[in-house]
Amino acid sequence: MYLQNVTFNIDTQSEAEFLSWMKTQHIPEIMETGLPTSFKVLKLLTEVHNGGSTYSFQYAFETKQHYDIYEALHFDGLIAKVDQRYKGKYVFFASLLQEIDV
Repeated sequence: MYLQNVTFNIDTQSEAEFLSWMKTQHIPEIMETGLPTSFKVLKLLTEVHNGGSTYSFQYAFETKQHYDIYEALHFDGLIAKVDQRYKGKYVFFASLLQEIDV
């Protein structure tokens, strides 16, 4: 399994509206691509006091190929929608993780 982790730090004044929009618009749009199989939303509790709140949005992919297709065809456009709505109110980074057997 592969896990895309997208971490956002959002301005606290925009936090409630951001979370609502993510839940009702952004996450459903990601899941509608049919490529991730599930998702989780987590809040970072060990905050750096920077005037924002940090959330991790994690999307599971069965194969690297599914992730690669998502990345190539959908990711930039979906992030552009976040930027269009919250420009100057957030920062983010994305990473790809692979589950390993130990």
